Amino acid sequence: MNDAERSRLADISLLLCLKQACIWEARARKAGNVHPDANFEDLTYQHFVSSGYVSSRALVAALNEPLGSSILRAIRATRGSVPTNTNLGIVLLLAPLSKIQGEHLRAGVRDVLAHTTIEDSEQVFEAIRIASPGGLGEAKEQDVRDTPTLPLRDIMALAADRDLIARQYANGFQDVFDLGVPALLDGWARFGEIEPAIQHCQLVWLANHPDSLILRKRGPEIAEVASRQASAILELGSIGTLAGREAYAEFDGWLRADGHARNPGTTADLIAACLFVAFRERTISLGSSLLPEALP
Repeated sequence: MNDAERSRLADISLLLCLKQACIWEARARKAGNVHPDANFEDLTYQHFVSSGYVSSRALVAALNEPLGSSILRAIRATRGSVPTNTNLGIVLLLAPLSKIQGEHLRAGVRDVLAHTTIEDSEQVFEAIRIASPGGLGEAKEQDVRDTPTLPLRDIMALAADRDLIARQYANGFQDVFDLGVPALLDGWARFGEIEPAIQHCQLVWLANHPDSLILRKRGPEIAEVASRQASAILELGSIGTLAGREAYAEFDGWLRADGHARNPGTTADLIAACLFVAFRERTISLGSSLLPEALP
């Protein structure tokens, strides 16, 4: 096998991991989120599938480009495919992870983030403006409507106390590696299937960190209520018990009330990152959950 063939195989492997993470995040019937059996008025499961396809291809195509350029390319591809924001958070999380060759993601992503630039910030600001995420307020420093003056990681650190995705940039994805991925693997070990593993992972994220999107749209009190409900379901045995599954169904209904404003969208983005890490590090077999639509 020559270098060109090895490079193509590596690209295909990366593409499969990216697509599979995006598709399974959307496909799993998570509480409060869009999935094949539950759409929002302006947001459907097919929107997420389309976004997963085009953004994954864009990230692979931009593999050798700077981080900000990769993110901007993926968001432009997404907006060319769907009419609304579906995956800004997912792209922000998967883009730095996709830059790492091999399976040593933790050390690799820290290195990627340590070398971000002001140009990365400019391109990410443009990507955010294109995506126009819901609930985006104004920042006292380095607002996305202005011209950035700091490298991307430094800007993310300014928002780390109020946004879980920014927090991952600031702490080297520590929460993904130390909380989210272990929760996903625990669910995989307990239930033996990817969907309940994802649902369990969602509960662990919410129990430990109030969802940033709920926080922006409905404030800290409602976000804390969601976290307490997730904790209560875990105490019932998660979705591995009848009582836990019944409570999860009630939780789903509560999250979908209020015009879907309680949608735990940031948690969903973080789950996509956890799936990617598990597939890339081969702690969950990609083939064991492979779907026809996830093929390149």
